[in-house]
Amino acid sequence: MKPVMLAKDADSGHSGCPSVYVDGDDLVVQGPAADLSELANVLPGETAARIKISVVRQALQRLADTG
Repeated sequence: MKPVMLAKDADSGHSGCPSVYVDGDDLVVQGPAADLSELANVLPGETAARIKISVVRQALQRLADTG
């Protein structure tokens, strides 16, 4: 099944970034790359993205509303 977009930053215009998707039991975050050197315990193959807290809240609310 294809990931479903839950929320995106309203300031991003018509592009899809940054945004939050649901993919089965996982959330996927799309956004500008974060500096991995600032994070603890980054494992091989992992990456990180920056996203506004408001977009995460919007995604979580939509997820809760859809059950």
